[in-house]
Amino acid sequence: MATTAELFEEPFVADEYIERLVWRTPGGGSRGGPEAFDPKRLLEEFVNHIQELQIMDERIQRKVEKLEQQCQKEAKEFAKKVQELQKSNQVAFQHFQELDEHISYVATKVCHLGDQLEGVNTPRQRAVEAQKLMKYFNEFLDGELKSDVFTNSEKIKEAADVIQKLHLIAQELPFDRFSEVKSKIASKYHDLECQLIQEFTSAQRRGEVSRMREVAAVLLHFKGYSHCIDVYIKQCQEGAYLRNDIFEDAAILCQRVNKQVGDIFSNPEAVLAKLIQNVFEIKLQSFVKDQLEECRKSDAEQYLKSLYDLYTRTTGLSSKLMEFNLGTDKQTFLSKLIKSIFISYLENYIEVEIGYLKSRSAMILQRYYDSKNHQKRSIGTGGIQDLKERIRQRTNLPLGPSIDTHGETFLSQEVVVNLLQETKQAFERCHRLSDPSDLPRNAFRIFTILVEFLCIEHIDYALETGLAGIPSSDSRNANLYFLDVVQQANTIFHLFDKQFNDHLMPLISSSPKLSECLQKKKEIIEQMEMKLDTGIDRTLNCMIGQMKHILAAEQKKTDFKPEDENNVLIQYTNACVKVCVYVRKQVEKIKNSMDGKNVDTVLMELGVRFHRLIYEHLQQYSYSCMGGMLAICDVAEYRKCAKDFKIPMVLHLFDTLHALCNLLVVAPDNLKQVCSGEQLATLDKNILHSFVQLRADYRSARLARHFS
Repeated sequence: MATTAELFEEPFVADEYIERLVWRTPGGGSRGGPEAFDPKRLLEEFVNHIQELQIMDERIQRKVEKLEQQCQKEAKEFAKKVQELQKSNQVAFQHFQELDEHISYVATKVCHLGDQLEGVNTPRQRAVEAQKLMKYFNEFLDGELKSDVFTNSEKIKEAADVIQKLHLIAQELPFDRFSEVKSKIASKYHDLECQLIQEFTSAQRRGEVSRMREVAAVLLHFKGYSHCIDVYIKQCQEGAYLRNDIFEDAAILCQRVNKQVGDIFSNPEAVLAKLIQNVFEIKLQSFVKDQLEECRKSDAEQYLKSLYDLYTRTTGLSSKLMEFNLGTDKQTFLSKLIKSIFISYLENYIEVEIGYLKSRSAMILQRYYDSKNHQKRSIGTGGIQDLKERIRQRTNLPLGPSIDTHGETFLSQEVVVNLLQETKQAFERCHRLSDPSDLPRNAFRIFTILVEFLCIEHIDYALETGLAGIPSSDSRNANLYFLDVVQQANTIFHLFDKQFNDHLMPLISSSPKLSECLQKKKEIIEQMEMKLDTGIDRTLNCMIGQMKHILAAEQKKTDFKPEDENNVLIQYTNACVKVCVYVRKQVEKIKNSMDGKNVDTVLMELGVRFHRLIYEHLQQYSYSCMGGMLAICDVAEYRKCAKDFKIPMVLHLFDTLHALCNLLVVAPDNLKQVCSGEQLATLDKNILHSFVQLRADYRSARLARHFS
């Protein structure tokens, strides 16, 4: 059995159990083991082992039954014990209820007895208190204060309590009979009050917070309690303003008092609020007045800067004070204090701002024009001027004398930056100093001044002057500087637009003034774009006029009909070279003067006019065979020049013109084939015929027959 027990190892696995039993049995191994396999012996071992297991099972079963019987017996005994405990618990609970009822009965009796004792003791205490007060009152009647409470200086607290009560009683006595005693009590009341305040003052100077708290608690019931607070506030500020920054000093003072005031007074928030009110209404108001009054009438710029700085620093101090407990509505309290200081300055702030901004802007512009030795000419307005403007826009006729500005654009980024900087500062001051209800209206007034001086007096004046300075299209060697005006005006307007979005929009975004500002800005843009378009159009006409002068001066009839057809060495004519040089310069200038889609639009217009000029120019000559080759070479150069435009339509026009020039040299037999080619097939037959007519051999019967 011991051997069998060893085979039952944890964890128990039946297969492993059989395997271990087999290996432990002699002859139970494999045929290749040290002993030969003996199945009979193994069977015998299995039978014996099964019998042993059965015996073991019976023994275990008997043991289990015995343990079950024992468990059942113990369970019955435990249940019996639990029942006995429940009965004992019920008895104990019943005793507890009886004890609780008894305690409640006794407590009721005790409370009743306490009420009776209090009912007896309270009148007794009042009687004792009244007796003491009568005793003290008699001393005042006799005119001699003998009690220790009045003669001992260390009992000032008790004396204060007595005199405060006597003072209240004396208020109810008739004056005619008790005038003398009332006067004595009032005098003593006043003396004690002064002593307490003096004691509080001395304790504050010594830094004895506990004594200050004790005296303040006694003074709380006296009329002079507010005077005690005034003394505390006054002494707190002694030596507090030693730096140059009164706002920083005030913040440090309030922070220091805030940490201390709760340990001294029973109403610390009221004391701190009174200190802050004292600082604002006396120190800050006096400081602000001294700073502003001296420059209010003499120096508007300094006045506005000082007002903005002082108001900003005052509101900054107010934000720091918002951290303290000042009562229920500290936001309103601090706002009223700030308003009391600045109300006289803020009422007419915007008028001062507008007046200063106008004068400053006018001075900036005048200083600039003076530096240029330029006297601004008046730009006419009204019906006649409007009529002239409409006629000029439709016809491009220069109505009025042309002005020679010697290439001066009369636009200055420095002037613009100065104007925008002044306006930016005005917007910032307006945002800070304007009442929220007046802010959009005030911001709009500042914007109108910016429009007046920057857009009208500076940009619009420069555009008008630039338009007047554009020469007529038939002028020679004209200085076409209007593109410089376009470039600078474009840059300036971007700066103007940026300030509109960054500084004006936040001030008016939620008000009806937004649509008004946007409309005004739109009108200004449209007005300037109209003048820019007019100036660019007239400038392009001048460019074409310059090209015409070059062609007229340089192009000779013999260029396309040379006397010696066999001795032509040039690849393209001198007129073509000079025109291409001029065009390339103008293209580069246009690209530098404009941005975005405007570049392509202007270059397309110039390219179309350039093509028309060359087309009409070529129509003026008769071409020999070699002259036609030179014309083709010229047009090829013009086409190279057109590539610089980077406009597909312009390049297509010159490609077509180049194909048309082939009609000047192609053999008569091939004319029809060339005309039906890809580039010329879509053209009107009259156009093709007009080019063929330019050939020197056009009148020959053979050519006319082939083209008909």
